[in-house]
Amino acid sequence: MPTSGDVVDLELGVPEGREPGFGHPAVLVTAQRILDADPSVVHVVPLTSTIRAFHSEIVIEPDELNGLDRASAAQCQHIRAVSPHRVSGVRGNIGVVPLAQLRETIAVILDLP
Repeated sequence: MPTSGDVVDLELGVPEGREPGFGHPAVLVTAQRILDADPSVVHVVPLTSTIRAFHSEIVIEPDELNGLDRASAAQCQHIRAVSPHRVSGVRGNIGVVPLAQLRETIAVILDLP
């Protein structure tokens, strides 16, 4: 059972334009109550090892809990809905504080209260 904040490996297919593609790590940001209901889609924020100074990206440092092997930027501007079948594995979990930062950034991008 996946949990919110999990760092997952995805197969995203061939990218178009600037979107992420192919095999890619991402953070699962779907609310836990939705994940518990076995959804047909989940929401993810792709990770990249290319660190930029974008306000829409949150840098996550590697640690023993998240399973990352290098600092990665969570690209909140690229949030997407994917089939749970695209998840090929779970590396770890980023924890509640970084997950809250991701959700706050997504709320700003989507102009949510």
